[in-house]
Amino acid sequence: PSAPQALVRNPYYFAVDPAGNQLPYLDRVLIDVKDQAVISAAATGGEISMQLRHLTFEDYTLLASEAPRRGYRLLHWYNATRTMAQISPNQNRLVDPARPETAWKHRLLNEKTFRQALSLAINRPEIIAAVYNGVGEPAQNSPGPDSPYGHERHFHAFTAFDPARANSLLDGLRLAHRDREGFRTFPDSSRMTWFLNLASSFPPDAAQFVADQWSHVGLRTIVQIHVRTLWQVEQAGLEHDFTFWPGLEEFMPMLEPRYYVPVNGSSFFAPAWGRWYQHGGLQGSPEATRPGLEAPPPGHPARRAMELYDLAQTAPTAAARVDYFRQILDLAAENIWSINIATAPPGLVVVKDGFRNVPARALSGYFYMTPGNTGLETYFWDTPNDTPAAVAQIKHSIAEPSLLPRSAAGRAAAAASGSTAGAWILWVLSLGAVVAFGFVAARHPFLWRRVLVLIPTLLVISVIVFTIVQLPPGDFITSKTLELSLNGDANAGAQLADLRKTFRFDEPAWSQYLHWMGFSWFVHFDPADTGLLQGNLGRSMESSLPVNEILGDRLLLTFVISVLTILFTWVLAIPIGIYSAVRRYTWGDYGLTLLGFIGMSVPPFLLALVLMWASTEYLGISVSGLFSMRYAADPAWSWGKVVDLFQHVWVAVIVLGVGSTAVMVRVMRANLLDELKKPYVVAARAKGVRPLKLLLKYPVRIALNPFVSSLGALFPTLISGGAIVALVLSLPTIGPMLMLALLNEDTYFAASMLMILSVLGAVGTLLSDLLLLWLDPRIRFQGGRR
Repeated sequence: PSAPQALVRNPYYFAVDPAGNQLPYLDRVLIDVKDQAVISAAATGGEISMQLRHLTFEDYTLLASEAPRRGYRLLHWYNATRTMAQISPNQNRLVDPARPETAWKHRLLNEKTFRQALSLAINRPEIIAAVYNGVGEPAQNSPGPDSPYGHERHFHAFTAFDPARANSLLDGLRLAHRDREGFRTFPDSSRMTWFLNLASSFPPDAAQFVADQWSHVGLRTIVQIHVRTLWQVEQAGLEHDFTFWPGLEEFMPMLEPRYYVPVNGSSFFAPAWGRWYQHGGLQGSPEATRPGLEAPPPGHPARRAMELYDLAQTAPTAAARVDYFRQILDLAAENIWSINIATAPPGLVVVKDGFRNVPARALSGYFYMTPGNTGLETYFWDTPNDTPAAVAQIKHSIAEPSLLPRSAAGRAAAAASGSTAGAWILWVLSLGAVVAFGFVAARHPFLWRRVLVLIPTLLVISVIVFTIVQLPPGDFITSKTLELSLNGDANAGAQLADLRKTFRFDEPAWSQYLHWMGFSWFVHFDPADTGLLQGNLGRSMESSLPVNEILGDRLLLTFVISVLTILFTWVLAIPIGIYSAVRRYTWGDYGLTLLGFIGMSVPPFLLALVLMWASTEYLGISVSGLFSMRYAADPAWSWGKVVDLFQHVWVAVIVLGVGSTAVMVRVMRANLLDELKKPYVVAARAKGVRPLKLLLKYPVRIALNPFVSSLGALFPTLISGGAIVALVLSLPTIGPMLMLALLNEDTYFAASMLMILSVLGAVGTLLSDLLLLWLDPRIRFQGGRR
């Protein structure tokens, strides 16, 4: 999740409406970036003006039932992609001499009888009923009867559920022998295990059904889910047995026939053949001899499909083009290049009430640039609700358009025109921190010693962090090298050379470390040599953008949420812990103890979902994101914007604080009970000191020591542990960024963020020592004296 992006209209757009009004009608479009998992929830809550991507059909019932109450319409657009889930047997499966089973897999995947048996073993009606709410019919990934390329035979090819025939076909391939678990073995009696490969962003329900149904005909199948970057590397490396992925625009298959003809690396049933075709293999181009490219054998049906596709592209008439492509579909019907489950459900579109001119019916697809094919320049609002400040900003942006933020000039312009208020706030906070530190250090010189100790401590931590990120086998460069080389990219060499130069992978590790830290800057004072010591967090390998730019205000927002969470924890835990200790073994103590155990047991992400639902259901407030869309791009702060901010932040604070509060209550109770039994408390009571004064002046202060001591570890824990909560709530914090950096093997990005957590931990420890000095009169740091 990140801050909403604002796009304003082009005032020089060439078209006007019949009345002479300038198009487009909309002055501004706000793009609110959310995690894919919460888009449906945001749409259901009525937060989104219009949404057509990433609305899964599994949420259809919820979306339809909430539409009248949440003020939106649910439209059904015809889906040009004719399947949401299909399986591509990899006929170019890599054969590894060290793993004999890969040779058997390669051989079987190239047997059309094997692929036909797999298709017959799938109980499609069962999957349609369970996963797609009964919408759709059993079919292969065919253009469909509504397409000019419709092909009845391919549409129904091997889609009947016939396990008896599937078993017979498998037995005929010398796969009749079974192991003691009841699964089939390879012809040499070795163990047979197939992997159905999914990217983590893809719903696994249908794949799990297929794996279970294949096991009923004796095929041991495991659904393997990886993050998309790793999934792509394995797919490009031809390591997949079966690739599970949606279709792509089969309604007009001439645009991209990747599942009927191997035309590129995305033809998952034969990616090496596809790359060969893409680089001119049929025409004898020398580019097709690159490593990672492979020609289909002469006379192979896939090669014939390539030849027919070339003929179709140069056909003199539409009828001739359709005829050529139907021959391609004849080959697909017989060879079952891919195994589909069902026809695609309609494309769901959520449109907010009052948002006009969105058509009720349309053809939805990537190649049609939907919604660009629906006349989006005529969309308009009945009653716009932009604030005066937002209107002024829109006028300024239209009159003086800003540069693209990803360009160097755009970044410079953005920096030059950055928030003056934000800069002043940061300057004032920094000055206040320096003054406060100087004042305290003047009274307690030990602070200077602690700060001096922090320097070598953080230096050692930086060495450890840099070493750890380098230790695992493989890295981003290795993965990128494999991906580019196997894709047959003509510019692979230049891209890899640029990556190696940018990230200094040809230099020794100690040199990379010195540059990452910024030690070289102290020698040459060259801005290009800045590093962590100068506040430069480096550059992301994944996006090639500076880490400082990616983080933006995320770090400040994360810090604010963490501070609010700590305050929330202490405000609740301290009085509750005191009450439980003073009124121990009462019904109140038992009830608070029970609530504490519940707070520790409930997963934070689940609590976040419950609070989001309760807020929307009973308070009528949607708490996803940092601001509602009305205030997200409003440049001016107002009382309404402040209220809107607190309406969204409170859920994150409560969710992150509940678990810590429950733990701290138990700690406070136990420590205070110990203090109340000390002799000095008994003596004070005997001397007639008032109970409340005695309680607050000594036992409570001393019992607070664990609270203060935990401050050092609390900041990094809240940031790293709040990643899932931030994803659920669509909050632009750094927790999800750290998680994504680790998943994407973006090692330098991850290392810089780990150093941020380390610095927060060190600073938190220093603050806890200061608080202990003020809190506990027994603690002094000047050393013992006689």
